[in-house]
Amino acid sequence: MKSISRFVTLPSTCGYLPEQQWQLEYEMVASMTPQEYLERMRSGWRRFGYTMFRPRCPACTACRTLRVLADRFRPNRSQRRARRLNENAVRLEVGPPSVNRNKLDLYDRYHAFQAENKEWPLHAPKDVEDFALSYVENPFPVLEFCYYLGDRLVSVGYVDELPGALSAIYCFYDPDERHRSLGTWNVMSVIDAAVLSGIPHVYMGYFVAGCPSLEYKANFVPNQIRDPSGRWLDFRG
Repeated sequence: MKSISRFVTLPSTCGYLPEQQWQLEYEMVASMTPQEYLERMRSGWRRFGYTMFRPRCPACTACRTLRVLADRFRPNRSQRRARRLNENAVRLEVGPPSVNRNKLDLYDRYHAFQAENKEWPLHAPKDVEDFALSYVENPFPVLEFCYYLGDRLVSVGYVDELPGALSAIYCFYDPDERHRSLGTWNVMSVIDAAVLSGIPHVYMGYFVAGCPSLEYKANFVPNQIRDPSGRWLDFRG
């Protein structure tokens, strides 16, 4: 791994738990192998493009990395409903990441809906360069899961393919199709891909108790979380 820079932000209002203060440690890398990133991820790091980050909060350890035990996954009632709605109706195409106008428009519509209905911060529309830096330009190959209803793009998910693991990076979808639970369907599709490849773990990023936007991850069972000492503990199952 070749690091370019590393820094810790000043304390500010937490984006997950507004009553808390957070600090984030960032590291910009010029190169990194999948194995190197897997080791970092197991230590609590995440990444977008060449930018890695992890919480370095002075008084809170609520951010816990969560992983699903793929071959033991048992869908609950709502997850089974998502499968019934999407399995034979939504087409999945998996390939390398790319950027086009349809993806940018879908991304912006999704975030505008989340800002209006779930109090997410309102961001300026993504341009091609910003989108590429986050999702298309990566230090190692990444999988892009594109979901279509007929010829219409309705969801996009990004997945790291790592030694013995898949890591769900991010997913966005058409808010007009939210009755389909496309975010849930993306996670289930990643778990299915892991099982087909004999991959034991699907990493889901941070679980934060009390944050509705992140608590859903624990519904994919059985799963484990990483405690502050670095141990993996059975969580829900």
